Amino acid sequence: MRLPTVILALTCLAGAASAEDLSGTLQKVKETKKITLGYQEASVPFSYLDGNQKPVGFAMDICLKVVDAVKKQLGMPDIAVDTLAVTSSNRIPLMVNGTLDLHCSATTNNADRQKQVAFTNTHFLSATRFAAKKASKINTIDDLKGKAVTAVAGSVNLTQLAKVNTERNLGINVMPAKDQAEAFLLLETDRAQAYALDDVQLAVAIARSKEPQLYMISEEAFSKPEPYGIMLRREDAPFKALADRTTAELYASPEIEALYRKWLQSPTPPNGLNYNVPMSPTLRNAFKKPSSSADPDVYVVN
Repeated sequence: MRLPTVILALTCLAGAASAEDLSGTLQKVKETKKITLGYQEASVPFSYLDGNQKPVGFAMDICLKVVDAVKKQLGMPDIAVDTLAVTSSNRIPLMVNGTLDLHCSATTNNADRQKQVAFTNTHFLSATRFAAKKASKINTIDDLKGKAVTAVAGSVNLTQLAKVNTERNLGINVMPAKDQAEAFLLLETDRAQAYALDDVQLAVAIARSKEPQLYMISEEAFSKPEPYGIMLRREDAPFKALADRTTAELYASPEIEALYRKWLQSPTPPNGLNYNVPMSPTLRNAFKKPSSSADPDVYVVN
């Protein structure tokens, strides 16, 4: 008669142990029955607001795959998904203090940030390139010799432009702009012959311009491709393992091609703009060999 009682007791202990085994984000989600996704309102096409003021985008869709995996692992299909608009300056503090569980945008994964937060497998690689008018016949960085080139003041792009200018002795007239709008206006009005910025952001700026067909983006880059990652809290190994496993499975499936085409090679909401950014060989390789490394050399295709 005692054996069933012993088995029941062991079963209860096993259940209690599994509950206690939860930690970090997974424990928080189980207790609160919600998960909070951070997004940026204008990080097109990674996260932004559509015509209904709903956060959408390539990174948002990837985050929702991780949410589905959390629901499955916890056996809680009814977990609420909260979204919170954040900025470049407050996204890391809000992750560190526990307000956000995932940050879904175009955050560059670098060594400095990894001291404060963690990242899951890279979902995009972006390098500093330049846009120019096709009619100017400026195709390479050396073609910029003696030309006026703009970049946003205080940006990494401006630093990289200045570095190449010095190293190659190009005599470029570097024109700092206060923001991206002013920089594109300088290019549009021919006060600058080129504009240096992250390549995907150049594609967005051109698609939004009055005459997109007038512009080109250089193949040659000022920098190695830098990884963008979904951000999560540091020292939360179980949650990072789940996010890494989920993204690795997504990147190994045909679904990643469909998601990429949806956001970077098709008309997107709310205005039907197509950014026409083909998947680079470097990114295709990163999807085949998923990594959350901050080192750009890890992603170089030999």
